[in-house]
Amino acid sequence: MKTVFAKSVPGRTGVLPPSPEQSVSDMLPADLLRRKRPALPELSELDVVRHYSLLSHRNFSVDTNFYPLGSCTMKYNPKFCETASALPGFAHTHPLLPQIEGGEPFAAGCLKAVWECERLLREVTGMHAFTMQPMAGAQGELTGILLIAAYHRAKGNKKTKVICPDSAHGTNPATAALAGYEVVNIASQNGMIDPDALAAVLDDSVAALMMTCPNTLGLFEAHLPLIVEKLRAADALLYYDGANFNAIMGRMRTGDAGFDVVHLNLHKTMGTPHGGGGPGAGPVGVAERLAPFLPGPRVVKNSDGSFGLNHDLPHSIGKIAPFYGNFAIVIRALAYMLRLGGNGLARATSYAVLNANYMRARLRDHLEIPYDRACMHEFVASASALDTYGVHALDLAKALLDKGFHAPTIYFPLIVKECLMFEPTETESKETLDAFCDELIAIVERAKKNPREILDAPLTLPVRRLDETRAARNMVLTEA
Repeated sequence: MKTVFAKSVPGRTGVLPPSPEQSVSDMLPADLLRRKRPALPELSELDVVRHYSLLSHRNFSVDTNFYPLGSCTMKYNPKFCETASALPGFAHTHPLLPQIEGGEPFAAGCLKAVWECERLLREVTGMHAFTMQPMAGAQGELTGILLIAAYHRAKGNKKTKVICPDSAHGTNPATAALAGYEVVNIASQNGMIDPDALAAVLDDSVAALMMTCPNTLGLFEAHLPLIVEKLRAADALLYYDGANFNAIMGRMRTGDAGFDVVHLNLHKTMGTPHGGGGPGAGPVGVAERLAPFLPGPRVVKNSDGSFGLNHDLPHSIGKIAPFYGNFAIVIRALAYMLRLGGNGLARATSYAVLNANYMRARLRDHLEIPYDRACMHEFVASASALDTYGVHALDLAKALLDKGFHAPTIYFPLIVKECLMFEPTETESKETLDAFCDELIAIVERAKKNPREILDAPLTLPVRRLDETRAARNMVLTEA
């Protein structure tokens, strides 16, 4: 398919806006003006619409294809959440509208929406307070660790280490290191945190343990009460990576379980399509003892029922993001929670767990399942048995693309060789799951009989296998 620049025809135009009453050269300083016209393609409106419409048909998307990406929760998101976030009162309101002297701020409705979303998240998680500022899961992680650091500084604790198990998300050790901590890794036992391994490294220098629960193997950490007890004894905090919150939403409250800090990925869990770099939101909830350190300003509800911003936060770690964070994502999450209610959120979790266990049972006779027991919302398989035929996890993933399915996550977590990680989510039907499993089983059988057929995949897509190393080292960023 030609690029939009290759389709350009000199002199062809679309709909042009009227000429401004005032010349641009009169409105801008001379040093900001272009010396020549921008080299944009010259096309009609129809040319442009057809180009991008046809281009979109070559993409995989949640609206058109099944995305079993483990740890990513690529699920269908209800369109009414999009409608709610696009309401003019939300979409057209500038976040820096001034407050009215002696009255409510112009953006009172927006502030109320943020406050209501925080209130519902507190109820769902059991945490004491939330900040909606972080604009992604990774930024939420960093916010959480900075809050932990602030807590220990205020107590005069000399904490220098953060423990990250090998079953945690890959961003956890990076976040701890970015915050200035020494990262201590501990190995899993039978797919879960080993309390003895934790005890061996847990001393007065440990600030926190970063836990993904359920972990990246899709397994719930059965030793959680003992882990909480050990951390409390060392005055170390327990951090919850909420990327897998889909597995416990409405069924377990992290605050009740003993977690001190939690970040949530609203773009995975509560009604926002994600992928391709955004948009996202990673609000952070904390136990009461960490609330004074939350980013400011905080949205508050006054005694008269009005809403405002509290900037008087002497112990705050400061701003993490501008405005109220990714405000439109907050609105989507609020709409999602209000529509589903408590019972609906719990039901979504039940379907997510049911779907994962159904797929695990269907695939266990065709792929190795290293931890073949009841899982949560996702599970891992291994393609190691196909090594004999020269076929690897990557090859199975490529072959699935030919069948109209997006590939699962591969080669993560690193503790499972030739790993394939599946998360079917709660929004997929049994028919879709069966169709996917049927195709994957057929691919595995073909790999044993005719490996070359699998090694050549994909055969039907616009782009086949690329030399990704060469592409990264010798980037071509122009059409020529």
